[in-house]
Amino acid sequence: MSVLVVVECDGGEVKKSSLEVASYGSQVAQLLGTSATAVAVGEATEANLAKLGEQGITKVLYDAEPRLKDFVNGAYTKLIAAAAQQEDAKVIVLANSNIGAAVGSRLSVRLQASLATNVVELPKTDGSSFTVKRGAFSGKAFADVTLAGERKIIAVKKNSIEALHEAGKTAEVVSFSAQLSDADFADAPKQVVMQDQAGGILLPEADKVVSGGRGMKGPENWKLIEDLAQALGAATACSKPVSDVDWRPHHEHVGQTGITVSPNLYIACGISGAIQHLAGVNSSKVIVVINKDPEAPFFKAADYGIVGDVFDVLPKLTQAVKELG
Repeated sequence: MSVLVVVECDGGEVKKSSLEVASYGSQVAQLLGTSATAVAVGEATEANLAKLGEQGITKVLYDAEPRLKDFVNGAYTKLIAAAAQQEDAKVIVLANSNIGAAVGSRLSVRLQASLATNVVELPKTDGSSFTVKRGAFSGKAFADVTLAGERKIIAVKKNSIEALHEAGKTAEVVSFSAQLSDADFADAPKQVVMQDQAGGILLPEADKVVSGGRGMKGPENWKLIEDLAQALGAATACSKPVSDVDWRPHHEHVGQTGITVSPNLYIACGISGAIQHLAGVNSSKVIVVINKDPEAPFFKAADYGIVGDVFDVLPKLTQAVKELG
C-alpha cells in the first residue's frame, strides 16, 4: 500500500502547486506508515521528476505517451487510475487545480473512492477514521469531512501547504504505461494557452497577480498593469466586465465564473469588488486594493488599501518596486 501523488508538469517543469502536493502526500504517507509514489502528467523531464525526492517522494511513474503533453480528461483519468491500481494506493493526492477538479470526480467514480476538495490541512486519522479540513462557501468557512471507504482522494488547495525541501534527495523515475488507446483521447479539447501578456506566467500557478477592472478605462491603459506585473514577476488578470467587453482575453477573467486564484499577493486596480469577483480571489494571502472610491466594497476585504487614482498610483508603485528589486 502507498500514497499516490498526482504531479502536474508543463514545459518539462513540475508546477509549484504540485511540489506542495508532493510534500503533502509524503507527510500523509508518514502518518500512515507507508511511502509516497508520484505519477506525472503533462510534459516532464526525468531530471526534474527525480528532484521530487526533495519533497519526500520515493518513486515517480512516468508515461512518455506524447499525447499526454496536453490535458485530456479521459486519458489522464485512466492513467492515474492505472497507477493507483498498480501501486495499491489507498490515498490519492492531487492539486485543487483545473486538472485536479476535472479528474478528481472521474477518479472517484472509477475507483469507487471518497473525495474531498479544497483541503487545507493534513488529515487526522486514528486508524478507524480519516478526517480532513476543507474550505467551504468560497473560502469563508471550513468544514471537517470524514472520508469513508477503502480509497480516498484528496485535492489540496494551493498555498495551503509549504513545500518541503530536502536538498540532495532524489526519487527513482520509473517508466510506466497505462496502455492508452485512441478512444482515451477522444475528448481532447482545443487547447487554450492560459498565460498572461507580461512574461507567460500561468495565472492559476502565479504567486503574485496584478488585476485590473473597469477603472482602467480601456485596453490602451493596460500597460500600467503589465509594467507592475513585470516588475513584480506577477501574472495579470482582470474582472469579468473587462473580459466581457474584450479589453482582455477571457482566460484572464478571475472570479466566481472565471478562474479562482490563491496567490501570496493579489493587487486589484480599479476593481469595485463585487461578490462574484471576491469569490475568486478571497483565498489570496495578501490583498492590496487601489481605488479612488473610498467606499468601494473591495476595501472591506483588503489587507492594504490605497485610496487614489490608478493612473497616479501605478507608475509610482512600479517605480518603487524596481528601485527595491
